[in-house]
Amino acid sequence: MATPSDLSLFNSTSSSPDSTTEIYPNASLAPHCPGWPAVPMTAVIPALYSVICVLGTVANALAVWVLAHASASRRTVANTFMLNLCVSDLLFLLSLPLWAVYYSRGYDWPFGRVACKVCGALLHLNLYASIFFITCMSVDRYLAIVRPLRSQRARYPKRARLACLLVWALACACSAPPLHLRDTYFVRELGVTVCGVDYSDSTWHLTLAWMKIALAFLLPLFVISCCYGAIGRHLLADTGLVRAHSSGTRSFKSPSAAKESGATQRPPAPCSGGGRPPEARRLERVLWTVAAVVVAFFVCWFPFHCVTFLDVLQSAGWLDGCGVSWVVRNLTPLTLCLGFSSSAINPGLYCFLGNHFRGRLGGLCKGLCACLKARGEEHGQKRGSFSTRLSSFSRKLSDLKDLAIVEPSGPV
Repeated sequence: MATPSDLSLFNSTSSSPDSTTEIYPNASLAPHCPGWPAVPMTAVIPALYSVICVLGTVANALAVWVLAHASASRRTVANTFMLNLCVSDLLFLLSLPLWAVYYSRGYDWPFGRVACKVCGALLHLNLYASIFFITCMSVDRYLAIVRPLRSQRARYPKRARLACLLVWALACACSAPPLHLRDTYFVRELGVTVCGVDYSDSTWHLTLAWMKIALAFLLPLFVISCCYGAIGRHLLADTGLVRAHSSGTRSFKSPSAAKESGATQRPPAPCSGGGRPPEARRLERVLWTVAAVVVAFFVCWFPFHCVTFLDVLQSAGWLDGCGVSWVVRNLTPLTLCLGFSSSAINPGLYCFLGNHFRGRLGGLCKGLCACLKARGEEHGQKRGSFSTRLSSFSRKLSDLKDLAIVEPSGPV
């Protein structure tokens, strides 16, 4: 498994945890390839991780806050998948500062064996769970847009919660082998304690790498592309909005939806004004969103899985050379950073682009500000009331003193 946190794989023929060629990716590069300088990971990776952690944590925390406070009527299938996706990303992002410290210390893990296993488990769990949830959301969008009536019986929040449980179980199963193999190892030659995976033989490495490429990229990419391709064709061909855009008319119901329901389609009504009809603008927005989702998924994860594939070929002996070694050892951490950036991008694509979500977030922020303002005014009133009582008491005490001075003491 070619991740910078695994640090175990680059010469899988060696199985000793103390082998620098197996655990520390940049250490063995100089003797064999002196003309290929290593990328300064101790400075680059912590900076990238810090930016991803801050942006992703804020975005996912806001998304979880809004989705968790949604009313019962808004707890839809899509929102259920979104909430679980944000929770998965948020759990991983909370462990990212530890990986940043790990890189800044030159691959020296100071947090102990338990933290090493937990952080490694969160890394792999998010790698699988986030992509599985994105795939589920793609299928749900396909059913909602292309098969709206036929999928009504299947698209229930209870069934979505059951699907989320299955996704978490599958992600945990995929993460179990790396979790079992991960541990802390002291490298005497470097004087550091690494948090890595020690593959006892190359079979484990090749099997888990192929499983990662297939289940975490190729299969989800195929499903996502098919779903959004069908959505795009449906919106362009079935709704008649393209004809409405060219003729200045609008259609209220797609022919496919009318055919499913058995209802007759209303004739198009003229569009008011000289601009584009609202349906055409909505179509354009949906298509841009669909394109952004597919492109973001591909751009974030394709480079990392390409480097992983090169590592598989190198480990199997099909590729060799300083160029391949340099790419695998240096670009693996950088491409993994690009993959991790999807945790910060996902809330923007799936939550903040929606008008209802932005309105709900604005309403919650206004309510929070009003609550804080009310508490501040209440505290000010209590403080003012206490000051008034204190000044009144002081005046009474002063009057008593003056009265005692002026009052005659009686006959002599």
